[in-house]
Amino acid sequence: MKSQSAVLEKPQNGEYCICEGGLKYAGIHLLIEVWQARYLTDPSQIRRIFMKAIETCNATLLSMDLHEFSPNGGVSGVAVLKESHLSIHTWPEYEYAAIDIFVCGTINPHLILPVLEKEFQPGRIEVQEFKRGIMS
Repeated sequence: MKSQSAVLEKPQNGEYCICEGGLKYAGIHLLIEVWQARYLTDPSQIRRIFMKAIETCNATLLSMDLHEFSPNGGVSGVAVLKESHLSIHTWPEYEYAAIDIFVCGTINPHLILPVLEKEFQPGRIEVQEFKRGIMS
């Protein structure tokens, strides 16, 4: 897992962007896939894990909504952050969850990865990173 070594730039208009190696962009979006994970049908555990992840990367929670589906018990939800969002969609029948985090400014989304690994204990985790809003 890499850490964000980008430099925060605060333009005159007060908007925050990330500047890294001559590239300027709005934020980082991680698409995280977990397989054979714990708690895929447990909204209270997912809420607890999300709270820990949000705290770990120093993001600011605005609201969180999780919904459990019947009959398979899958969970979908989103934590709306001041810096963007953290979301999850689970398919317990396939032992799979799709998680994503999009953040801007000084927030390092990579800091949540050890939290997700420790808490969900997946058999496999895959992470893709996208730079969003490239301006240069």
